[in-house]
Amino acid sequence: MKITELSIVFVLVFFPFFWIVSQSSRELQEAQILSNRYETALRTAVMDAGMVMHQNEKQSGEAGYGSSKFVNADKDLALETFTQTMALNLGIQDDPPAIRSLFDYIPAIVVLDYDGYYMYAKETEMMGESENYFRHVWSPKKPYTYADEDGNSINFTLDSYVYAYDAEKQMWLEGFRNELIASTRIPLLRNDEHFEHVRRSRIVSAVQEDLAEVINRHNEFARRNGISYTFTLPLISQEDWYNSINDTGIIAFIQGIPSGSRKINNFAIGGGRLVKRTAVIGGVDPDSGIKYYYPATCSNGYRPEEVFTDAQEAAARGYFEQNCYINH
Repeated sequence: MKITELSIVFVLVFFPFFWIVSQSSRELQEAQILSNRYETALRTAVMDAGMVMHQNEKQSGEAGYGSSKFVNADKDLALETFTQTMALNLGIQDDPPAIRSLFDYIPAIVVLDYDGYYMYAKETEMMGESENYFRHVWSPKKPYTYADEDGNSINFTLDSYVYAYDAEKQMWLEGFRNELIASTRIPLLRNDEHFEHVRRSRIVSAVQEDLAEVINRHNEFARRNGISYTFTLPLISQEDWYNSINDTGIIAFIQGIPSGSRKINNFAIGGGRLVKRTAVIGGVDPDSGIKYYYPATCSNGYRPEEVFTDAQEAAARGYFEQNCYINH
């Protein structure tokens, strides 16, 4: 057989194989691009939601809180921002049905507030003649609770502030852990290290248990709507969990979106804590008349003239830096 004939036979035999491999590689590449697009959209949406979910720091009229971690978590604004960012990144901002379909693959969104958490998930309600109707709703705020074998109970927060029921005295106490030691014999409040371990563990386990239940209900919805994917609680490292409960924040899960032969599964965590900057004061030295800027926490004899958000702004207005730790 001539070499040209062998070449033709080779091409005829192996061309379908090469074509299948080429198609498979192209599909894998497109699936990876789609997967990256969804994952980027999810992370961006959660970050945006985390940034807008707080309204203000503690005001003097809100008695009982003295923590920099206390903010008013606006879950509705967070959800609205999350939805808008997801839709914009996926190009479906003008397609309400597509947005609704997207939420079929979002089994849960969790908003961690200072003294409890909210869960946004599909719930069933009875409509008409015994027909189950699924819709997304916010759960009531669920406190971070703990009870010991002596009947004492504690509602934790994201720091050491607690609402504690003393079973021996049959009364509720409220305050920071170190402030309550003198007024109660609740064992957990008397050991700082053990308290912190139990507080973190209980917050994480409460959210995990609730998530597992919510995702199981979402599977019921999925089966009734022809979604073959089985939603599960994703494996999140303990370190990620502990980082997520350091401050108010939001956690969103996306699962089961078809991407070629794969399914897109991911989660994202966004913080919502408002970090308060120390104001910069622009003042005048009454002796020399020189203008200085310095942190609002600095004590000196200068006459304050202006307030700035940062040192750069003060310097641009002609103020010189003053070191608080050097006496002038």
